[in-house]
Amino acid sequence: MTDRLEGKPVAEEINAASRGAIREVSGRPPPSLVSVHRGVDSPFRFYLRRQGKAAEAVGVTFRDEALAPGAGPQDLEARMRTLDRDPSVHAVLLEHPLPAPFDFYRAIATLRPEKDVDGVGAQNLGRLVAQRPVHVPAVALAAVAIARHYRLPLSGERVAVVGRSETVGLPLALLLAGKSTGVNATVTLLHSQTRDLAASLAGARTIFSCVGRPGLLTRSVVPKDAHVVDVGLSSVPDPSRPGVQVAAGDADSASLDGWAASLTPVPGGVGPVTVAQLMASAVAAWKWIGRAGSET
Repeated sequence: MTDRLEGKPVAEEINAASRGAIREVSGRPPPSLVSVHRGVDSPFRFYLRRQGKAAEAVGVTFRDEALAPGAGPQDLEARMRTLDRDPSVHAVLLEHPLPAPFDFYRAIATLRPEKDVDGVGAQNLGRLVAQRPVHVPAVALAAVAIARHYRLPLSGERVAVVGRSETVGLPLALLLAGKSTGVNATVTLLHSQTRDLAASLAGARTIFSCVGRPGLLTRSVVPKDAHVVDVGLSSVPDPSRPGVQVAAGDADSASLDGWAASLTPVPGGVGPVTVAQLMASAVAAWKWIGRAGSET
């Protein structure tokens, strides 16, 4: 049987650590996280609801800020600069991707690295390459947290990352290979131009997939008894309910059942851990900014 690597117990451990870190600091307002997004029609709304619930559960003050109808790139950048200067705000998350004419990376560059809580700005990504990270994308951290919790083979082992986005795949590969993180895996990075997926995955003990292509990983390409951490998330039609969309990962769970050693479910795997990891990063930002303020 293929083991299910549920995200809930991992998220609970991270949340407990976040609550403990807040309790250790007295005499300061709690951490504050602001999510900036496009508004009610954005698919980001579902993620916002989860953020709000997770923040309340650990003691982080949370608010979401929607861009005004008709707002342009300059308005967004001005809002981000205001949040960066606001001493009551410790962490800022910006919805991405953003539609044209918005430039996500230009907007996120208005934040100091400590407030770029999802670690997607150029400074934070550059520090990750240098193995001196401030913040790291929460999805990448969540994938590693699940692998560590379930003691998947990582250190000194061959692992594969399928997907090379700058917000998930590339940071994840750096985390897995890094000395500073203590993971020390030997990483193969695959992507849409990889010609022979099965041959490239051969020998990988653990596979992380973050492509967003349902059914990509089947037993025809995944080595027998490999562990699969499915980071992909797509919407597909529900065959039992016409007109209804359901979440799906990159892995074909039916094909891999009894073939892979273990597999994270979608939903219920990386998702809840990502939100918990985001709150942990907000708490870390609060502590960093608090220490900097006490030294001035």
